[in-house]
Amino acid sequence: MTVAATTTPGAVRAAAPAGPGPRPRNRRAAGLRPWLYLLPTGAVLVPLFGYPIYMLGLLSVFDYRQAQVSGGEPARFVGFGNYAALLGDERFWSVLGQTVAFAAALVVSTLAVGAALAVVLTRAGRVPRLLLSVAAMAAWAAPAMTGSTVWMFLFDTDLGLVNQVLGIEGHNWFYDRWSAFGVVGLTVVWHSFPFVMITLYAGIQAIPGSVLEAAALDGASAWHSFWRIIVPMLRPLITIVVIQSIIWDFKIFTQIYVMTNGGGVAGQNSVLNVYAYQTAFGSSEYGLGSAIGVVMTLILLAVTLFYIRALHRSGEDL
Repeated sequence: MTVAATTTPGAVRAAAPAGPGPRPRNRRAAGLRPWLYLLPTGAVLVPLFGYPIYMLGLLSVFDYRQAQVSGGEPARFVGFGNYAALLGDERFWSVLGQTVAFAAALVVSTLAVGAALAVVLTRAGRVPRLLLSVAAMAAWAAPAMTGSTVWMFLFDTDLGLVNQVLGIEGHNWFYDRWSAFGVVGLTVVWHSFPFVMITLYAGIQAIPGSVLEAAALDGASAWHSFWRIIVPMLRPLITIVVIQSIIWDFKIFTQIYVMTNGGGVAGQNSVLNVYAYQTAFGSSEYGLGSAIGVVMTLILLAVTLFYIRALHRSGEDL
């Protein structure tokens, strides 16, 4: 006896394959949606930053001096002549190397101070933690000019508190190259460490307490827990604060210019930003100064690309 298989219309519909998915037009619309969200921000930032960068690049290919500013002579197009003169100048390479070394020292110092105080915040009581946080935020909120003036007064030759505490009379901390860099470095670290401290403190607070408790039960000391557990888990955040600090410290200007009176004795404390300012406005070589600005922009753009990549990776890791 043969039983004929019967299929209801509902069963046919259930067994039918799924549709082809969203149409290509819908996919394109979904891909364009993030760019539409960025349009308002781009409408503000592109003119705000795009035009100055365009003018900087335009001036860098002209021989533009005081005579051209006053309208006495037309600007002469020199192409990459300013860049060739810049790359052939020993002074430029010396200042560039000094800037990189100084920025590296600042980044390491800022990270060390910020990380140490972040750990202190996790172990301090409520009131000490509040006081430390408020003091750090006050240092971060202080304008660079104000902070530089306060630190200059602390290290003043005649009335400075540092000389009085150390029992030194008439010592000028800003005359020697290395002591001047040291005082400026202290000022920059004082301004910068709160960002590192708060960021890493937030990251440490996000680490599950059970992980640290398990490490303590296994006999791990606080030092080993920090290096073997906390640091690896905070690697994405550490990468972000390091790259951000590199960007900030590489383009330092206010502290150096104010505290060393324009770059120190014979320009011994000059960094790239100060060197560009002196070239453009001190020597009235605006084209050459613009070329220095373009080189700095390219260097910081490369660092920014690493920063964006680190942000993307941290988003995947977290």
